[in-house]
Formats: sequence, C-alpha cells, structure tokens
Amino acid sequence: MIEMTLELAERIVEAAHAKSKTFGVPMGVAVVDEAGRVVLSSRADGASFYTFNTSIAKAKTAVAYKRSTKELVDHRDINQHFYDALPSVIPGEVLPTSGGVPIIKDGRVIGGIGIGGGNPEQDHECALAGSLVVTRCREA
Repeated sequence: MIEMTLELAERIVEAAHAKSKTFGVPMGVAVVDEAGRVVLSSRADGASFYTFNTSIAKAKTAVAYKRSTKELVDHRDINQHFYDALPSVIPGEVLPTSGGVPIIKDGRVIGGIGIGGGNPEQDHECALAGSLVVTRCREA
C-alpha cells in the first residue's frame, strides 16, 4: 500500500527547504515512496545542479536500508569495502552519505527523504526536519 502522496511529499519538501534556509544554504530535496520511486524532487534557487541526483540517491538508500544514511556512515568501518563499492554497483541509485532519512508512519517505512547541497550535518538535519512532518501530521 503506497501511502506517500504528492501532497504529503510537498509538505515534507517544504519543511526541509525551510530548515535549509536557517543554514543559509540552498539545497536539493527529494522524496521517494516505499519502493524508492521518486514522488517529488526540488532544487532551491542557487543549489548545485547535481543536488537532484544526490538527494534522490540518498532518499532511495534510506528506504532500502530502513535507516538514516548517517547511520550507514557511522557504521561504515564494519564493512568499509561494501560501502565503498555500493555506489558503483548500483550507480545513481545508492549514496551512503549523510542526508537521507526514512519516513516512518505507524512503525512502517512509507518513503524516504534525501538532501544534497550542505555539509553532512546540515543535510542530515534538513532531512530530519522533513521527515518530522509525518509525525506532526499524525499528532494533528
């Protein structure tokens, strides 16, 4: 059952872009559904052209692994060769660097958000801000 709607993706992207403005950094934001299909991709004015690709790949990675890409980076030393090879095995589809977060509703991954354009911490914080939209929707 696909629960990631365009309307929800728009709210998620809006929250992530709002967070990026607090850093003063234009970023690219992508939201994918639970199968890794792109629902919405957006690039702020002034963000680099490659942020479309990096944000989509980070969102897909978060969905595939059902965890933040920051966690993957933090645990990279467990199997460094695997993480180093992954982007070349699945080119353009996976990017195990900070900035991707799964979007979870009722304990299930319903999609992922990916951010590109800032430093690793900024990308992660913006992805978290976008993912929290689902939590706020449930509480409303």
